[in-house]
This record gives sequence, structure tokens and C-alpha cells, in this order.
Amino acid sequence: MQTSNSDKPAIFRITLALFLAQCLSAAAYSTTATINNLAFIELSGFKALAGVPLTLVLMGSAFANYRVGGFIQRRGRRAALVLGGILGALGALIGGVGIALSSLLIYVPAMVLLGSGRGILDQSRYAAAEVYPSNQRARAISIVVWGSTIGSVLGSSPAVVVPITNWARSLNLNIYSGPLFSTSLLFGVAAIMLFVLLAVDLIGISKRVAAANPISKNPQDQPNAVRRSFVDVLRGADSRVAAIAMICGQAAMVFAMGVIGVHMNDHGHPLTDISIVMTVHVLGMFALSPLVGLLGDWLGRKPMIVIGALLLGSGCILAPLSLNTPWIAFAQFFVGFGWSCCYVSGSALLTDALGAAERARMQSTNDAAINIASAAGSLSGGLLLSAFGFGVVSAIGLTVALIPLFFVMQAGVGRPRKIEAMG
Repeated sequence: MQTSNSDKPAIFRITLALFLAQCLSAAAYSTTATINNLAFIELSGFKALAGVPLTLVLMGSAFANYRVGGFIQRRGRRAALVLGGILGALGALIGGVGIALSSLLIYVPAMVLLGSGRGILDQSRYAAAEVYPSNQRARAISIVVWGSTIGSVLGSSPAVVVPITNWARSLNLNIYSGPLFSTSLLFGVAAIMLFVLLAVDLIGISKRVAAANPISKNPQDQPNAVRRSFVDVLRGADSRVAAIAMICGQAAMVFAMGVIGVHMNDHGHPLTDISIVMTVHVLGMFALSPLVGLLGDWLGRKPMIVIGALLLGSGCILAPLSLNTPWIAFAQFFVGFGWSCCYVSGSALLTDALGAAERARMQSTNDAAINIASAAGSLSGGLLLSAFGFGVVSAIGLTVALIPLFFVMQAGVGRPRKIEAMG
């Protein structure tokens, strides 16, 4: 990386902090996600509403992402990320109390609060992208996303979920409250760590990296650039492809895996099997993200989006073909891997298309759109599963997964990046 030697320790520290924060928040969220829909069914008595908890989380994420852009511009990314950890901790703590008291009135707003924290922490990938040059952005994003691997695998593992639920049982609490309490603790630790490790000059480092690597020809980086709305940003072919890839990739993944726990539970699978499938799914999402980032910088962002859409679609086709646990896990791995390609490459492509002064606001708005689409998919997924079955849910997921292909064809895949630009 072509930047001053004095900034390299700070950049390493930033990357490490964001990586570790993703480990902790992913562990926290995965533990909760494994049991949330089952907990809601127990509290409400309505299986058709199994998608409501994820919908609440995503709506919280959407609202927080929409509002946090201005907060980042005023207070910086460090303050925003710490706030995300605090909100996640409070939401999980209140949610655990709600489950323990069998109170939907407490549990429902708590999931919105938890989602707000999770949504803000997801923007850590953009913080990493801003302190690396353009030809290394996909890799920088993938390193942070990869941090979710360890956390997600541990958080959704039967070796973690089952003991936590047993701990809650030993205290005469609802077994589903245990994962929420452990989630609160992990989010709190993430907030403290980010506060300590991100005490560096993020804005100054970003400017020095950009000055040392003046390869961007984006007119929005010029001092007299016109302030654009999100609609104006989407008029650009690359930014439109990036947004569609992330929005559709997220929505398709939600259709494919958002109700998988209920689907398996309906067919007699124990919680251990459900946890195994979720673990394999999150491995697909995060374990190969460094490879996705490397290829995104080498082959180009749009070719990787094409690959991601095809992988995600393949997972949607395979998932309903068998009730065998290894088969379902295999399909969910494809879903997760396809999402990773769309998410990492789409994030890098959007960062490339935005000017430095507008990134925080536009990235936040984009993430809000991602979460709104996901929330719609999650809510409808439970209703569709109850009314028509898992096959129809998967078919809709397949349709959504393939939408980015049309926009990539419209924009043109583009030529692969030169290997010598990898640096």
C-alpha cells in the first residue's frame, strides 16, 4: 500500500479493531438468530409469523442506517460504531428479559433496538475501505467481513447454543432467554473494544491514503462536486449495479435461510441439526470472504457479482430438494457464499462510485435500503412458508437472486483489473 510509513501501524490497528468487532458482534447475533423465530412462535402462538423477529431486527437496522450517515459526518465513524455496540447490548438485554417474562410487549421493541446496533456495526466494512487505496478496497472489506467467520460459527454452534439454553433452564428461565443475555454481553465488549482501539485519526489517514494513491477519476472527489441524492447516485451504472447486488443478494438470502429453522423444525429436526445448518451457512457467508475480496480486486467487482448471483440461485434451487440435514447444509453454504460475493464486491463497487464527502451518507442510505428489502423478505417468508411451503419460498429467493444479472448485463461486466494494480 502506497502511504506513509507512519500511518501503517494505525491502519493495522484500525483493521484489527474492525475485524475483532465483527467477530464479537457476529457471535452475538448468530446466537440470537438461531433461536429467535422459535422464541417468537412460542411467545405469540403463530407459526405463520415466524419471520417477524428477523423483520423487526432488519427494520431497526434500516432505521439506524438511514439516520447514522449524518451522525458519522458530525461525530465520525468511531462514535457511530461504539453507539452500535451499545444499542445492540441494550436490545439483547431487554429482549432476554422479554422472553423470560413471556412478554411480547417487551420483546418486540427490543428486537428493533438490537437490529439498530447490528446495522450500525455492519458499516465497519466501509470504515476499512476508506483507509485503503481503491485497488485494495475489496480485500480490506473482505478482511472485516471475514471477522464474522469465527464469531458466527461459534455463535450458531450447538456447542454454544445448547449449553446457553441449558444454563437458562437451570435458572428456571425460558431456555430462549439465555442466548439473548449472552448476546448482550458480547455486544457490550465490542463497544468497549472499538472505543479503545479506534482512538486514531481516521479522517486524516483516509485523506493521506487518497492523496498517496491518486488513481480515482471520480468527479465526486472534486472540491466543487454537486451534492447528490441517493436517486442521483443510482443513475450511475456502477453504483446501480452495486446497490442492486447488495439489496437482492441480502433479500434472496433471507428468503432462503430466514425460515429454514422453522422448515426443519416442522419436519422433526432437533435444535442441534438446525444449529449445524446455520453454522455451515455462516461459513459460506464469511469463511471465504478473503478469497472473494482478492478476486474482487483482481477480476473486477461486477464479474464477482455475477458469480455470486449464480451461486445464491443454485442454493435456492438445491435447498428444497431434500430433508436430509447434510443436503440442506450444503445448499445453505451455497446461499451464504453467493451472498458473500454480492456483498463484498457490491460494497467495494459502491465505495468506488462515491466521492469521499458523500460516502457516509450514501452508504448508510444504501444499507437502509438493503435492510428494508430484507425485512420485507423476512416477513413474507414466514407467511409464504405457512401458506405454500418451503418450495415456493425458495423459488421466490431464486428469482430475486438472479435480478442483479440483468443490471450487470445492462451496465457491462467490464474488463478485469490489471494484476499489477494489486499492489
